[in-house]
Amino acid sequence: MAMNVSSACFSVLSYKKPNRIRAVASEESTGAVTLKTDKEDKVKLGGSELKVTRLGIGAWSWGDTSYWNNFQWDDKKLKAAKAAFCASVDGGATFFDTAEVYGSPLALGAETSETLLGRFIKERERNNPGEEVAVATKFAALPWRLGRQSVLCALKDSLNRLGLSSVDLYQLHWPGIWGNEGYIDGLGDALEQGLVKAVGVSNYNEGRLRDAYERLKKRGIPLASNQVNYSLIYRAPEQNGVKAACDELGITLIAYCPIAQGALTGKYTPKNPPSGLRGRIYTPEFLTKLQPLLNRIKEIGGNYGKNQTQVVLNWLIAQENVVPIPGAKNAEQAEEFAGALGWRLSNEEVEELRSLASEISPAIGFPVENL
Repeated sequence: MAMNVSSACFSVLSYKKPNRIRAVASEESTGAVTLKTDKEDKVKLGGSELKVTRLGIGAWSWGDTSYWNNFQWDDKKLKAAKAAFCASVDGGATFFDTAEVYGSPLALGAETSETLLGRFIKERERNNPGEEVAVATKFAALPWRLGRQSVLCALKDSLNRLGLSSVDLYQLHWPGIWGNEGYIDGLGDALEQGLVKAVGVSNYNEGRLRDAYERLKKRGIPLASNQVNYSLIYRAPEQNGVKAACDELGITLIAYCPIAQGALTGKYTPKNPPSGLRGRIYTPEFLTKLQPLLNRIKEIGGNYGKNQTQVVLNWLIAQENVVPIPGAKNAEQAEEFAGALGWRLSNEEVEELRSLASEISPAIGFPVENL
């Protein structure tokens, strides 16, 4: 479930039971494996009781006019986002991640991601009663937000936008400049009050992650997840101790930007780089160095009847304890992402791709990781 940024607390709207579905490996092996995809299969997030599909969907672009959608939002993009939602659920990916800062206010000609997600859930539910969707949202650690009560206020504000009485996963979007202990306490309060089923953090380095884990542990509350930038060409979590800490402590790593904002899909080339702000990150020079890796990904995918996008998502799924959440802007992308489920790269292929990717300088990450 999800949340939004506001300094005021709003009353919670009437609740309709959210939808949920699952997608998990039914067997394990050290080699390449074909897995069953069953809508009743899920993976548990960390030490919590919350179970979600092995692949989720990020809703960052829904309603956004500042980074995605060529800086404009219209009915066509709205219909495409709704189609992405429905195709994701149909394909077995029913874990959706949003945040109070995703999307744009009506004053800028768009809507917030939370508002859209809540609407899509309700519209889907009318025709598919009992179908469940798990929703995650995030609290923005803005400098003027102080203390545990700010977390509860923001959460209730998000619930109002979503039209829900509780969320599945509530996360701190990034570490605050100050007041982080209060934020962690607010997460615990939200869980104890039944407003959330599990709590997590995002963009937390190893030290902050361990501190948050221990503070919640004292209250008997598991830290379910840490959402960080993680992909085949951005493996900072492997190098800075975050992934190792997650594995050690039993915290699920949720991987955002798992296809490197499209750079790993094969869609972009040195002669056809992405537009807008992404073009400043994935430059023609960077894409030139990326081509040998993309070629090998394509070759491996051919052995499974999969494309490059599906291979790089499966590479993350094969890490274990990792749930990738690629962003879907339309039904075609959502259907493509679902093709990452139901099979598994071999250990040898996983390591080969990691080795090839290590020869490429990583793209720029989210600076708050280093706070």
